[in-house]
Amino acid sequence: MHLERRVLVTGGAGFLGSHLCERLLKTGNQVLCVDNFFTGTRRNIEHLLDHKHFELLRHDITHPLYVEVDEIYNLACPASPVHYQRDPVQTTKTSVIGAINALGLAKRLGAKVFQASTSEIYGDPTVHPQPEEYWGNVNSIGPRSCYDEGKRCAETLFFDYWRQHRLRIKVARIFNTYGPRTHPNDGRVVSSFIVQALLNQNITIFGEGQQTRSFCYVDDLIEGFIRLMDSPSDVTGPVNLGNPGEFTIRELADIVIELTGSRSKIVYRPLPQDDPKQRRPNISKAQELLNWQPTIQLREGLQKTIPYFERLILDGQISKAVFN
Repeated sequence: MHLERRVLVTGGAGFLGSHLCERLLKTGNQVLCVDNFFTGTRRNIEHLLDHKHFELLRHDITHPLYVEVDEIYNLACPASPVHYQRDPVQTTKTSVIGAINALGLAKRLGAKVFQASTSEIYGDPTVHPQPEEYWGNVNSIGPRSCYDEGKRCAETLFFDYWRQHRLRIKVARIFNTYGPRTHPNDGRVVSSFIVQALLNQNITIFGEGQQTRSFCYVDDLIEGFIRLMDSPSDVTGPVNLGNPGEFTIRELADIVIELTGSRSKIVYRPLPQDDPKQRRPNISKAQELLNWQPTIQLREGLQKTIPYFERLILDGQISKAVFN
């Protein structure tokens, strides 16, 4: 890789974006990190601010961006139900108008552009595990629709730009990912369980805890991003990126309690509307086209993640009241 490659990462101060910026810098790229700090935080990229090839720009991707770059990773969008339901109209605008702006910039520059799509485009799937060919089972007017349908529309735009303008696109469908820098208050199951366990508070399970998820450690996912972006131009995606290891929510809670040595008890609450009962990627396409598969299994990944939340609690950055 050469330093003349300048890479734009929208949502670069978020959980995934900050890890991607870090990886791109390590492999000799110049990085322009763009974020409006709706869910991203300066803390996530603070350690990069003094790097001579890192630049931070505060900007909302729903407004056009006029910069000169060679590649674009479009990661900008709140990705947890707590955050994307806080302002659902803005969530849809970020996905749709943000995609239009990223694609317009890529078209003007002749740049390759990557879209961080999501397993949520499959909705509450009737096919298990989910292959890329599955069209999904999505409620278009429910409380999660701002995210699900926003991301589906973004995929539509990417493929229309590819067909109409021969733009070089890469679309990754991300399944549940966890690791250091996950937002502690985002309502996602791994971070919520870890914080509740470390505070010895009740661990909240929605439904009976038999719904399943597949959890991918962040380093594995970022490797998948890089391999997809560097793949031949005829590999457009969409490509599922996630860990096919499948766990019930109850199993996850038990492992977290064990690894943290917590005194937490498990309590059950009603299942939210449109919460998927099963979620597991079919990653055969990623294995075949990218020679990619996860290497870090759940227990090891949790052991890498727990110390991050321990530090946040010690530094007083997590309020116990939030989790009571």
